[in-house]
Amino acid sequence: MKHLSKLPFVRTAGLLLAATTLLFWSQAAEQPQPGSSPPKLAELATEVAALRAEVERLKTLVPDQAHAMEDVGYHFANLWFAAEQKNWPLADFYLAETRSHLKWAVRIRPVRQTKAGDLDLNGILTAVDNTFLTAVKESIDQQDGQKFAVAYRQTIEGCYSCHTASEKPFIRPQVPTALAEHIINLDPRAKWPE
Repeated sequence: MKHLSKLPFVRTAGLLLAATTLLFWSQAAEQPQPGSSPPKLAELATEVAALRAEVERLKTLVPDQAHAMEDVGYHFANLWFAAEQKNWPLADFYLAETRSHLKWAVRIRPVRQTKAGDLDLNGILTAVDNTFLTAVKESIDQQDGQKFAVAYRQTIEGCYSCHTASEKPFIRPQVPTALAEHIINLDPRAKWPE
C-alpha cells in the first residue's frame, strides 16, 4: 500500500509539468527567438489540448478518497492495539501514518458537496488534528494508556462528526475488535527477528 501513497505526487507532478509547459510555450509565443519563426497558434492549441488530455489521464491513476480513508482506518486500528500492548514507538508510528493518510484523503478531495453546500474538509481535518489527534499524541508521549483510551475514543467521535457532516452517517467508526495487521509483532519486548 505504501506505493499508492505516491500517486497524488504523480498527479501534482503532472499538473506542474503541464503548467510549466504552458508557461514556456506562452513565453515563447510572445518572444520569438532570433532566426526562428514563432510557434503557430494552431500548434499551441494542439499542445494545450494534448496536455489537458494527459492531465485527465493522470487523474484516472489517482485513487479516490475512499481508498485513502481505508488506509486511515487500517493505521488507526493498528494504533489501538499498539497502545494496548504499550508499544509506544509503534503507536507513535501508526499515529503518524494516520495523520499522513488523513492529509492525503483531504488533498484528494478538499471540498465535499453536501445538501447544505460546500463542506471544507481541510478545515475539519485541521480542527481534528489540532485537538483530538494532538491529545492522542500527548498520551503516547506520556505513555499513558488511560489517557490514550479516552483520547482515542474522542477522536472516533470527532471522525464520526465529519462523516455526519459529509452526509455519510452510515460510516460509523468504533474501537477496533481485531488487529488489522497480523504480521506485525506488537510486543515491545520482542527479540525476533534481529
